[in-house]
Amino acid sequence: MKATKTKFVREYPINASARLLYPYLSTPSGLSQWFCDDVSINEDKLFNFFWDGSNHWAEMTSHRTNRSVRFIFLSEDKSHPSDPSYIDFSIESSELTQEQYLKVVDYSEEDDEEELEELWEHLLQKLREIVGG
Repeated sequence: MKATKTKFVREYPINASARLLYPYLSTPSGLSQWFCDDVSINEDKLFNFFWDGSNHWAEMTSHRTNRSVRFIFLSEDKSHPSDPSYIDFSIESSELTQEQYLKVVDYSEEDDEEELEELWEHLLQKLREIVGG
């Protein structure tokens, strides 16, 4: 039986410019500082996210410099599953308040919203400490 997926969407205020923030969302060295234990990229430009002792391969399927990036997670054989999990990061700013937000869309098999809430809150806290925001 196939697990159903949950789409978790949150916006987190972050006090950092898009230019400062973007490398932390789109490069292995940036992502490994706050998002997971380690990130590398192979010769096929696939990202390897390393969490809890295991590899999770992903492909960056879209990116707009200093705006947004999307990673689609691949199956263990690095092929595209029919309903892939993905993570979307987009940097948005409020015209009204000039505040920056990091919008996170986490589409995965994790269905415990409270756990996701805690996880992302923790991750964003780490990111804010790094960027000084």
